Amino acid sequence: MTPESGSHYVQTYRVGWGEIDGNGHMANTAYLDRAADTRFRFFAEHGFPAERFGAERIGPVIVRDEVTYRKELRLMDAFSVDLRLTGLSPDRVRFELTNCFYNSSGDLVAVVKSEGVWFDLTTRRPRPPPHDLSSVQNDIPRAEEVRELRPHRASAPRATTE
Repeated sequence: MTPESGSHYVQTYRVGWGEIDGNGHMANTAYLDRAADTRFRFFAEHGFPAERFGAERIGPVIVRDEVTYRKELRLMDAFSVDLRLTGLSPDRVRFELTNCFYNSSGDLVAVVKSEGVWFDLTTRRPRPPPHDLSSVQNDIPRAEEVRELRPHRASAPRATTE
């Protein structure tokens, strides 16, 4: 129930009751939730747990998700989700992560591509990740081709009035 390549980070799950939609299969929002769970589990297992995000006053903000569906998952089906880095900006502020979902037969079920930025929780602006977080980001298994995202542009200075 894992992707063919052993170089990916993989987590396994089962479809729960609360993840079923009116058609009897896993709901679209459940795919996004499991993609996020897999990402956070990777960070936690590589030395950057949820508490560190709060302590460092930084968090990921997903600005775009794209989901492609291939097959259905139904209640209590086992499935796996992998994680790959598929895009990164030179300033490391912007990133793209891809999660592939596989059923217990190893068939590709869905692909979630998420583009995000590291966000300073104090200034409320995008910023580069701190060194430890950047190191964990380096450890994310990379796709065969990682596209270079354009650097984050700092917002223009705000006009002040006197």
